Amino acid sequence: MKTITWKQVAAWRARRHGLHTLRPATEALDVASSLCGVHAQLMSSAGLTLHARLDGFSAAEVDRLLWQDRALVKTWSMRGTLHLLPAAEYSLWQAGLNTYEHYRKPVWLRNFHITVEEQDRLLDAVHAALDGQVLTRERLADEAARLSGDPGIGDRLRESWGAHLKPASFQGKLVFGPNEGQKVSFARPDQWLPAQEAPAEPLREIALRFLNVHGPATREDFARWWGVTPVEGAKILAGIEAEQASLDGQTWWVADLSGLLDAEPVRGVRLLPAFDQYVVAATRHAQHFLRGGSTGLIYRPQGWLSAVVVVDGMFAGIWRHQRKGKRLVVEVEPFKALSVKARKGVEAEGDRLADHLGGMPELVWG
Repeated sequence: MKTITWKQVAAWRARRHGLHTLRPATEALDVASSLCGVHAQLMSSAGLTLHARLDGFSAAEVDRLLWQDRALVKTWSMRGTLHLLPAAEYSLWQAGLNTYEHYRKPVWLRNFHITVEEQDRLLDAVHAALDGQVLTRERLADEAARLSGDPGIGDRLRESWGAHLKPASFQGKLVFGPNEGQKVSFARPDQWLPAQEAPAEPLREIALRFLNVHGPATREDFARWWGVTPVEGAKILAGIEAEQASLDGQTWWVADLSGLLDAEPVRGVRLLPAFDQYVVAATRHAQHFLRGGSTGLIYRPQGWLSAVVVVDGMFAGIWRHQRKGKRLVVEVEPFKALSVKARKGVEAEGDRLADHLGGMPELVWG
């Protein structure tokens, strides 16, 4: 078994994440596909994740791709986290998510005070309520309660955390529609998107896609990303054709071992937003990607991830931005002193960010 190094991992992964060169803005869907979807808990971060990898990508493009072209679809995906997925690949991801069983296990049912039978009625009511219409959450709750004759279904759908909406998403009964003001809305995917045929082995395809961008990975890395136990993760990985390598005394699955061994280090600077996939992928081994600082400055309480300054593929600082009148103020806190070249790279990224969001750029060093 070949032995690999963290330097090689960082070089290969940074390239797979598109941090070595900017692609044309017209390739936004390809970027979303290669990243296994774009994290969308914060919609502003989703747009910035694409901007960080695309040249001339407009902030308005995300809305156009989602609501006009319907080329992207917003839904709860792996780990129950909101993602933007290429609409043409929706059937793959939904087929994989349909294998989730955690919300039908006794402990989950007890915690949410619902039985399997009640849950099935709720999911059927959601599907029926969205027939031919796009509804806000409140209207969805009202319509599902009316159609089922069960006011309790409406009460469950109004609960603050939306726990019962996620299973509906996993089963392909809803995706997000365009907001109505500040209110989210939902649509039926079989009516919102063109018909698609589900792949026969979705988990195999999903695992391969994961390794192709977020790998190399242990079974624990994959299990955490997909939202299953390490044992379940190992079973999925065992069913794919992937090479293995040794790192830190552990076995790691590798999608392209020869490519990894030959990968040249990435040079350049990127301002990655909060929850960027490159940062998420490194969660369990982020110390190997640090250039100064500590993981606690990036991976914060309650699951919050900071926006990260990436220099040559490494985490070199954190940053934030805010609009002040006509100015877009970008505050950068390096973990340690940056080279003149890296500082110029940060300045260039600040200018690019201002072009994307609008405003006169103002860079503030912390």
